[in-house]
Amino acid sequence: MEESVKAAVGFTEAYQEVLGIGKTDPAMYSPLALAYVGDGVYELMIRAKVISQGNRQVNKMHKKSTSLVKAQTQASMMRLLEPELTEDERAVFKRGRNAKSMTAAKNATIIDYRMATGFEALVGYLYLSERFERLAQLISRGLEKIGEA
Repeated sequence: MEESVKAAVGFTEAYQEVLGIGKTDPAMYSPLALAYVGDGVYELMIRAKVISQGNRQVNKMHKKSTSLVKAQTQASMMRLLEPELTEDERAVFKRGRNAKSMTAAKNATIIDYRMATGFEALVGYLYLSERFERLAQLISRGLEKIGEA
């Protein structure tokens, strides 16, 4: 995993330089802004995992990916991961979970939607903090716990 973490740091430095993005302090962002970033990061991680399982029809890959990124799945993962979080991680998750969003859940209960928002806020926080190894560890453990490892 060390090589992949080094690659992630290299990628992050490269896109920040090319796009003129400075280092960010994740604590300065609202929990919904962290969730916005976390949503994209988690989606990309899941798509990379799905495609690594072999070349198949794009529609089948899409269905698999959407089953893993939906709010219900994220909420299930978060419930199982919560005991393993550090104090700081738990605080970020709770801020995201308790944030008042102007959007409503389409295909999820409000409880699952809020849990998923907390999960995405945590993913965004870890990503912006450049804690890639911890991010990968939590996602891997979560997928393992729901039987998708």
